[in-house]
Amino acid sequence: MTSNVVPGLETRFALAETVAHEAGALALDYFKRRETLVIETKRDLQDVVSIADRDVENLIRNRFNEAFPDDGVLGEEYGLEEGTSGFTWVVDPIDGTLPFVNGMPNWCVSIGLLHQGEPVVGVIKAPCHNEIYAAALGRGATLNGERLSLDPSRTIRNAVTGIGANNHVTPAVVAGIVESLLEEGGNFIRNGSGALMLAYVAAGRLVGYYEPYMHAWDCMAGYCLVKEAGGWYHPFPTSGERLTKGAPVVAAAPGAVDDLRKIASV
Repeated sequence: MTSNVVPGLETRFALAETVAHEAGALALDYFKRRETLVIETKRDLQDVVSIADRDVENLIRNRFNEAFPDDGVLGEEYGLEEGTSGFTWVVDPIDGTLPFVNGMPNWCVSIGLLHQGEPVVGVIKAPCHNEIYAAALGRGATLNGERLSLDPSRTIRNAVTGIGANNHVTPAVVAGIVESLLEEGGNFIRNGSGALMLAYVAAGRLVGYYEPYMHAWDCMAGYCLVKEAGGWYHPFPTSGERLTKGAPVVAAAPGAVDDLRKIASV
């Protein structure tokens, strides 16, 4: 399937890259003066938000609303605006707010696009690393313009797997994931940004990623990237209200699919 199967995809893909650069620059400016930010908590003390998240999301929403007023937009901070075009932008203005406010570089701007429920664009900007990951349906995936292609010889035993957790998941479940990975001869990392770890799967830095409960704005861009780099992902429910709820997220390079599906029971 090529990108011209979806009318209007090329223009939206180009806009997504432009907006990711703009949003990344704004977020980086806030990051450099993060000591001045008022940090608020959401669900618990580890779930934080600041004016940076809100301002970056507003910038992204405004750009897409101006260019494509009939498209829907779902963002972490301001929820879902329904559209009529069949396209829905799915945005996390700063994924990894906890690393962000604590001065760590593991955060990113994540911009995904759904067409009739399928991820067709994924752009992730990691400003502290000066990296942009970009993919569109049928066009492949790139990192700073270089084509990404996954190595099928990489498995959970000879590479590293990313995992994620939050207060929707019990400590026992997280411990079980870690135990299963280690028992299968694997190893794991968690950097505080699920979207960025999905980008790392697409780039071959991680062989897979698993989080038992994750939202669409954290994974849709990464899912498109992984697929276009030659990987696999577990489908996320995108119809109606399900799009705004959490679900298991699993993505993997070809050599890790079976092991991760077993560990995640999907």
